[in-house]
Amino acid sequence: MNFSILTEVLLNNLLIAQKALSTRTPAPYLQGIKLEVYPKKIVMITSNSDISIKLSIKDESLEVQSTGDILIPGKFFVDIVRKLDSEKIKLSTIENNVLRIEAGNSDVTLNLLNVEDYPELEFVLNDNPIKLDSKVMKSIIRQTTFATSAIENRPILTGVNIRVEGEKLVAIATDSFRLSQKVIDIPKNFENMNVVIPGRSLDELFKILELNLDEILIHLDHKSILFEYGNVLFQSRLLDGNFPETSRLIPVEFPIIIKFNKHDLFEAIDRASLLSQKDGSTSIVKLQLRSDSQVEITSNSPEIGKVIEELFPLEKAIGIPIKIAFSSKYFMDALKTFNSDDVYVKFTGEIRPFVIEGDEDPGLIQLILPVRTE
Repeated sequence: MNFSILTEVLLNNLLIAQKALSTRTPAPYLQGIKLEVYPKKIVMITSNSDISIKLSIKDESLEVQSTGDILIPGKFFVDIVRKLDSEKIKLSTIENNVLRIEAGNSDVTLNLLNVEDYPELEFVLNDNPIKLDSKVMKSIIRQTTFATSAIENRPILTGVNIRVEGEKLVAIATDSFRLSQKVIDIPKNFENMNVVIPGRSLDELFKILELNLDEILIHLDHKSILFEYGNVLFQSRLLDGNFPETSRLIPVEFPIIIKFNKHDLFEAIDRASLLSQKDGSTSIVKLQLRSDSQVEITSNSPEIGKVIEELFPLEKAIGIPIKIAFSSKYFMDALKTFNSDDVYVKFTGEIRPFVIEGDEDPGLIQLILPVRTE
């Protein structure tokens, strides 16, 4: 195997491929990057058993002298290429399974892993993939994965449930204390889909979507889901089990509705949380709609002090006075997902889940369970 290519081109693809490198595994081959060299392209493959990435690289700067397959220790290879100070890089294999890296005044040799140990990975493309604007996919991930559970005792809640029903795509995440739901229209009927994708996989996909290409294609298999994005194939395993039925959790009628400036509401809750009672990592604050339609955000710590933040709704609040307590972190996390400058906080009662929505975020609902304080 022998080829040369622009260092920047190789590095940019390596930085994507390394997202699926395994760092803790009893299988050394999963710490490697498989490199397949063909006459007019090179292919990189990485996998950590949760996600697998395949990149096809065709570039005008690529010059292939001889083809072949090798398995390169991933972390060392990425670190070496990142620090090279040369426009072009040449890779070649020499005797005893060694890779030679030549770039400018640098000449590095790296012992290779046994390529025959690497598993055969299937990247299955469907004839009728779901097509989404990449910006829409990014918004789905940004607005849902934060609400997945970080606790593994209910593995299904560590993922995002994505369903295709008719001309709607629905994405839902919940850790049982909060819920995020995003519904988008899709342009045509695709096959119905109901899968749960690990939140961590989607977070890694989000980083790849920073490339800002136009379209992403979604291919579904029985045990995995594959996202095709430019020259990248990003495949994730699916979580086994049934995602809880959440539609009944979301209220449909709201006797109390308050419209806030998102920034003002966020800042008031953030300040109040500084002195709030701590229960583990949870800061509890209270929101009170007074009879004069003004709102107070309060927190109280007998050992430290008390905070009262007075907020003025953008419109006269609908409904009767209410006092409700909640996790400040959950509320602020939810507010961060909205593009809208103004948000509506909708209540059904003091001990019932409440909902946050925004005019400029159609299809997005953030739901939070209140906290009993008495």
